[in-house]
Amino acid sequence: MIGPAETIGPAETIGPAAARRAVLAAQGFADPRPSGPVTRRHLVRTLGRIRLLQLDSVNVAVRAHYMPVYSRLGPYPSELVDEAAWSHSARRPRLLAEYWAHEASLLPVEDWPLLRAGAKRDGWWRHYGALVESHPGLVDDVLAAVKELGPIGAGALETALGGQTRPRPPGASWWERSDVKRICEYLFGIGALTTGTRRHFQRLYDLPERVLPPHVLAAPPPSQEEAARALVLRSASALGVATEADLRDYYRIAPDHNRTALLALVEAGELEQVEVRGWARPAYRVPGARVPRRIAGRALLCPFDPLIWERRRTERIFGFRYRIEIYVPEPKREFGYYVFPFLLDGELVARVDLKADRRAGVLRVQGAFAEPE
Repeated sequence: MIGPAETIGPAETIGPAAARRAVLAAQGFADPRPSGPVTRRHLVRTLGRIRLLQLDSVNVAVRAHYMPVYSRLGPYPSELVDEAAWSHSARRPRLLAEYWAHEASLLPVEDWPLLRAGAKRDGWWRHYGALVESHPGLVDDVLAAVKELGPIGAGALETALGGQTRPRPPGASWWERSDVKRICEYLFGIGALTTGTRRHFQRLYDLPERVLPPHVLAAPPPSQEEAARALVLRSASALGVATEADLRDYYRIAPDHNRTALLALVEAGELEQVEVRGWARPAYRVPGARVPRRIAGRALLCPFDPLIWERRRTERIFGFRYRIEIYVPEPKREFGYYVFPFLLDGELVARVDLKADRRAGVLRVQGAFAEPE
């Protein structure tokens, strides 16, 4: 389906190589790496480029939210991200909050109201609606307990609520959650709870009014239309050159809201349409977006890096077919369990299967594969 925003008049035509360089520049790969220690200022600059850090529970090599910062800045203390996300002080205020963006993500606290304004499509937590309807008292009990005890994990909440739960049977998979955990995730999904802090990566729930800075809580809430336009503009800035579907995917915006916002932004001159040779759909960019003559440098990219997390876009831009094979039976894996693409001078030229051997204190390369060309 081609929406109204994809029928806007003639546009400049650019080649795929220029589009690729624009994408890499937008994602921060044309910026020089710090010559000295990486600081909070460098983290803020990187977040200004990519806008969010996706969270994931897999910890084969390194947690997913740490890696995009390393890919762009080089070695840095992980406490830099931890403090920005899960602690607050007058001297170093909280920079990031957890919410569902592309997936569960860390995002600038100022963006929280945009994601709560109704422009995003409903997430998977909507499937817990029947549980909420059948156990309305449990919702009230969870909120009251978090208010009294938070930040608190789901297991401690179950204990505090006196066993109002359906425990996982022995041998159950991790997603077979208790009712209390389901209610917590539902409330997290609708923004009634957020993450106060994490302990060994376990989410400790708290009320947004105790986590978000006062200036965020006091700001007038944006309308659905205002939020959609702001999110699409952030997507375009982070992606460099992007189709309507690319822009929609970055924050998982509802299709109708995305198309309407895109049309409004083009008409206002805040975005412009371009044609990329070889792309089947029109693309969009921020006017004046940077297109370097060349991209130099190297980086490993984790599977959840925003440069590559949309696999069809990755193949369109880099000619690099990439799939994560965690759920593929080992005999059927092509490259390995947790494979990192390798970026060299603006091209994805190889991939490596990495595993942190924490007992031995080494990073093991279990497989390395150059691209055929």
